[in-house]
Amino acid sequence: EVQLVESGGGLVQPGGSLTLSCAASGLIFRGYIMSWFRQDPGKEREGVASIFIDGSSTMYADSVKGRFTISRDNAKATLYLQMTSLKPEDTGIYVCAAGTFSWSPFRSSWGVASRYPHWGQGTQVTVSS
Repeated sequence: EVQLVESGGGLVQPGGSLTLSCAASGLIFRGYIMSWFRQDPGKEREGVASIFIDGSSTMYADSVKGRFTISRDNAKATLYLQMTSLKPEDTGIYVCAAGTFSWSPFRSSWGVASRYPHWGQGTQVTVSS
């Protein structure tokens, strides 16, 4: 059984930082494209960042470029998201996802939720003073 377990969320003031983690089990982690999505109540999941299977390429939503960094440790089967200069609009449930698709769709449509068969439960991030 595939399990993705997120941690590291919490309450932070605007301008602060958080690092999220996603521990994976039940899958060959190094063979999966890994991504972070944000889930807001009543809205569709929004792609935040994605990283290719070997970490050689990363993709970001325009709203987080320059502030968030996605990384992975294949030996530990763990995905990370370093979040800096946080803004109130970054508030939401952050969910990690695992998918297997090739380079071209990774570059063009990493943020399409239907490409990912495996999802975690999410961790809440609240940015507020």
